[in-house]
Amino acid sequence: MTCESLSVVFPLAISLAFLGAADAQQTPSASAPTIATTAVPAIPKVKMQRVWSNLKLRRPIQIVSRADRPELLYVVEQAGRILEIDATNPQSEGRLVLDIKEPVQDKYNEQGLLSVAFHPKFAQNRFVYAWYTAKKDATLPDRDVLARFTANEDGTIDAASQVVLLHIEDPAWNHNGGTVLFGADGFLYLSTGDGGAGNDPWGNGQNMQSLLAKVLRIDVDHPGEGKPYGIPADNPFVGRADAAPEIYALGLRNVWRMSFDRQTGELYAGDVGQNAWEEIDIVTKGGNYGWRPREGFHPTPGVPDSSEASAQFIEPIAAYPRREGVSVTGGFVARGTSDPRLHGIYHYADYESGTMWGLRAVAGKVIAPPVVVGGKRGFHPASFGEAADGSLFMCGTEGGADGPGSIYRLSAAP
Repeated sequence: MTCESLSVVFPLAISLAFLGAADAQQTPSASAPTIATTAVPAIPKVKMQRVWSNLKLRRPIQIVSRADRPELLYVVEQAGRILEIDATNPQSEGRLVLDIKEPVQDKYNEQGLLSVAFHPKFAQNRFVYAWYTAKKDATLPDRDVLARFTANEDGTIDAASQVVLLHIEDPAWNHNGGTVLFGADGFLYLSTGDGGAGNDPWGNGQNMQSLLAKVLRIDVDHPGEGKPYGIPADNPFVGRADAAPEIYALGLRNVWRMSFDRQTGELYAGDVGQNAWEEIDIVTKGGNYGWRPREGFHPTPGVPDSSEASAQFIEPIAAYPRREGVSVTGGFVARGTSDPRLHGIYHYADYESGTMWGLRAVAGKVIAPPVVVGGKRGFHPASFGEAADGSLFMCGTEGGADGPGSIYRLSAAP
């Protein structure tokens, strides 16, 4: 295989992700992050190296791994397919292990098979979970679906084994959220969008009875109360008559990719903004991240944002303005052992500009503010991925949303 070694850095100013004094005056200081005064390691530039160039990919949208088979990676295609890659073989052409294009609605740009997660005990139960937008039929409206599939002994996933765990009616085609993953607690976490259109016209961001514009947390191993899943007893709004018990956090417009820091357990999320700011949040139990009264660190024009309401909102740890990008792609905190220079750095990117940033945070506080670390012109990063050993990858399309798909391995530049 011929590998391209790319280390293209955009000529953008250092992101305004960490606010200066002028912006700080407009931001409530109670929950704003602070910079540590002690010296921290520099954030290095990142090299992007093209891998598995023999793969023929159509809109790759996620890369996931299996704990029991660290040599395998899985690439999710937006139209409804999953390909298995032998990560030890640079010539791998991939193996199709699931095709659910029939029930998946991918007519519009933000629709499709959006995320997949393997159960932590996959080796025993062979369960795979998928989040996708479903086609309308005679009895059901447009909706977002969380479904469980069962894999065969040969590693393929049986499309006919689908069990729908949850479906959420979706009033518009866009803002479908898009990450399903398991925490160290064994529970399944799911990000949902606010229902679409613009400026949250249905008010889902602050609606505690809606599952939209939230991070949800459910127990897929212990069904209960007439549902195919259970509610963790310590979910923050259990027992409240005015709140859905599945809710873990709220006030999130359209989280596109979230991940757990495998060392600290913190849940990082990239939340796509409306017209002005893209943001990075650390999601905590019961947290309210302010949408729609707030976007990034700032009030949303035309929406009441009293000081009383602002006090309950958790600020992002970073945000960047529209001149630097229009759709954030959340990433991972690097914890792999093969590249110690990247250790502890959270990497994220912008889907439209292709710019990649890195920052360091400890206990929810930024200790090294975001800097541009790389990217590639014309490449649209749809998702970062983490192998079982902590190695980082990025997948997306070249030249446009419908261009050829590709995967890059990330490492510290020389």
